Amino acid sequence: MVGENNVINLCTAATPRTVVGYLSSIIAGGSGATLPDPNQFAIQVSSLNQNLTKNLFLLCGDGNLEPISPAITNAANAPALTPTVQPWVWTHNIFRSFGDNFASRNNEKDLMIFIDTNPAFGIYTELAITASDRLLCPVNADDSSRTASNAMAILLHGTTPPHPIYGAWTFATRASLANLPIPKIHLLIGNRLTQFDGAATAFNALSDASATALYNIYQQNPTYFSHPTTPIQNIDDFKANYSVLLRDFNTAGVVTSHLGTRLSLMRGNYYQVHGQRVQLNRDRIRECLDAVDAVITRI
Repeated sequence: MVGENNVINLCTAATPRTVVGYLSSIIAGGSGATLPDPNQFAIQVSSLNQNLTKNLFLLCGDGNLEPISPAITNAANAPALTPTVQPWVWTHNIFRSFGDNFASRNNEKDLMIFIDTNPAFGIYTELAITASDRLLCPVNADDSSRTASNAMAILLHGTTPPHPIYGAWTFATRASLANLPIPKIHLLIGNRLTQFDGAATAFNALSDASATALYNIYQQNPTYFSHPTTPIQNIDDFKANYSVLLRDFNTAGVVTSHLGTRLSLMRGNYYQVHGQRVQLNRDRIRECLDAVDAVITRI
């Protein structure tokens, strides 16, 4: 497909115009080196796909991110040669600096950056976390999300008291010592809802276990979350402030992604997907757009 070929071209350039190319260029320069021009790596997506808007830019993902993670870790753990350059802090601010530089060079005053992170808490996830102000967290109505909710709080903020052996080496501890801000949990996005779930089912999509775990975290540490818009007295108030439901896009999502177009441009019609004729229902498209709008409004 055209989109896949474009990504391959970006990844295989002499200096990849991807997240790996950007990280490699920085790490090669060493701690404190001048950061490269972000415009050499950020792609204006409309230059490759005219169906998308001109105000959308992409720092492309890259399958080589995992293999270079040891190099990122080594750069972060390098000894400090001068008091003013701390390699761990410098490395962890790479993506925040990318956003600041991009906004400055392009005179962008209303820039919003979305970072799609890996579920695993690797070194590159740490870099993404320190570049972020708010967290949008997909939550499924199952016990694994309950466990993940508690784990997320520990990874970001540590435990009290810290673990006696490895507590001093955790991201939470080192970020605190370096005065790096930790992003706030802003939105819990209920995932994998079907078109048959009604409003009552949707509101309760967070399982009792997951909702209780997150609410308990909030009760003990409300500063972990962005400021609520209405007072929170109980778990239902908590859900109203911090949860939103995103339906399963099913066929609409598959067709839209395959065609590389905006959902708002789609119409109820038949479309060709890998040689098959697929029908999109106008009402389903409208429901998907409403779901997207609901999330955007809360952001």
